[in-house]
Amino acid sequence: MVLFLLIVVPMLIEARRAAANERAQRSHGGIQPPGDIAVYRWMQLAYPGAFIAMLFEGALRVGPSRPWLLAGLICYVVSKAVKWWAILTLGPFWTFRVVVIPNATLVARGPYRFLRHPNYVAVVGELVSVALMTGAAVSGPLAVVLFGMLISQRISVEDEALASSARHPPCSL
Repeated sequence: MVLFLLIVVPMLIEARRAAANERAQRSHGGIQPPGDIAVYRWMQLAYPGAFIAMLFEGALRVGPSRPWLLAGLICYVVSKAVKWWAILTLGPFWTFRVVVIPNATLVARGPYRFLRHPNYVAVVGELVSVALMTGAAVSGPLAVVLFGMLISQRISVEDEALASSARHPPCSL
């Protein structure tokens, strides 16, 4: 139950923030590229579904050993920290959907100085960490691979949308 709450509560907080940001972006002319609509529909099902599957598999198993549980917990905390660093850096531009405001400046600070898509790296970290914490030896790797494929499609859509509508800030070295 504790693990369920550890996963679900942040997910609900993130969903609420994403929805508010999306409303604000759309009110400022933000548009969702057509290529994101199908990918987002699959992600809407796959993201919570992956965690549910891992929790279910974990409930059927004896559970991971203490070192695997601790490794998963550490990975989860680090992944959430990276994700929230990305969320806070993007501010009102962070959403679950790809929504682009024409002529918005591309963000190049925070974790975006080091990674092009830190949020997606964090999502993969969340999946791996929950697989470790639940001992989900089947659904965990499957979730990482399948959701990784969705993330790959999403990155293509996002990069194309951002490249066609964003202004790039001047390079500051």
